[in-house]
Amino acid sequence: MVSTPLSRRHWLALSGSSLAVSMLRADEPTSGASEYDSANDTPASAPTYTSAKEFDWQFGMKLQTPVTFTSGLVTFPVPMEWPEQSVTLGTRDVSGQITQMQVRDLPGGARQVVIGIARMTANSSANVLLNYRIEKRNIIAPTETDSLVIPTRVPRDMRSYMGSSPMIDNTNREIRSLSRQLESEREEGESAWQTVRRIYDRVREKVTYTEGPIRNASDALKDGKGDCEDMTSLFVALCRNAKIPARMVWIPGHCYPEFYLERDGGGNESGHWYPCQAAGTEQFGEMQEDRPVLQKGDRFKVPEHRKIVRYVSEYFRCDRRGKGSPKIDFVRELQS
Repeated sequence: MVSTPLSRRHWLALSGSSLAVSMLRADEPTSGASEYDSANDTPASAPTYTSAKEFDWQFGMKLQTPVTFTSGLVTFPVPMEWPEQSVTLGTRDVSGQITQMQVRDLPGGARQVVIGIARMTANSSANVLLNYRIEKRNIIAPTETDSLVIPTRVPRDMRSYMGSSPMIDNTNREIRSLSRQLESEREEGESAWQTVRRIYDRVREKVTYTEGPIRNASDALKDGKGDCEDMTSLFVALCRNAKIPARMVWIPGHCYPEFYLERDGGGNESGHWYPCQAAGTEQFGEMQEDRPVLQKGDRFKVPEHRKIVRYVSEYFRCDRRGKGSPKIDFVRELQS
């Protein structure tokens, strides 16, 4: 049986052939900021949200094995709640020799389903398919931005959004040189919002969108081309060099950045995250996107990996007994 210590646990407990589900809402802010202002008391400097649209998504795995194996461990990410989305677990299909299932929240903004298979016999199969109803809202840019400032003191649980992350090499010489150039161009009286906007414009000016392998942010700057991950990484790196917290947001097939600013004099209690589209249609401070947010962040400590990872991906391992290899297909599909 697989057992992993968790800081926060939600159990999908297996009892005979039935699956009893107990899940907590994850609508607490992941930073010290008050991200969840009520609609009736939202300042003009805060992002607001459109009415929600409903989508049904399925996440899970399908496993077949020609050989017996033991000590099987499967993990895959699932959506969690954010200001722009609500997540409800609906029907589920769990079959096969599943020993244990649980959901764990990783510090920083990611949620995983963790599946333990003590022993799976040859020529057998197992499915775990979870159906989620996701209510997704578009983000509307604030109507007043002059009062927003760069935070003077970043909360402890947001400090990972200020340093280097895998492939966000903000200490690279070329990136630091561009950061100094951007700082030298800052005009007297320029607002924090305008500072971030110049960073955003410079990334889109310097880097042409091109599909390709994942690389460091500095590679995109050097080559002048990169995909959505490269351009997002470069924007995040430049923000962090300007003392502005920034992070990556992951959705199916795409990613974009968010930056964090506070209302002048309000401190962390007045701070908010604002999205923008580094690669693709220009969107700054707003986000029109129907796909669900999978994760927010780019520096995760995952128990099954030794190194810090930038994205919490699907994972499978086991101890085989015989020739042949188990075949696993991970599922992430919008339901019609």
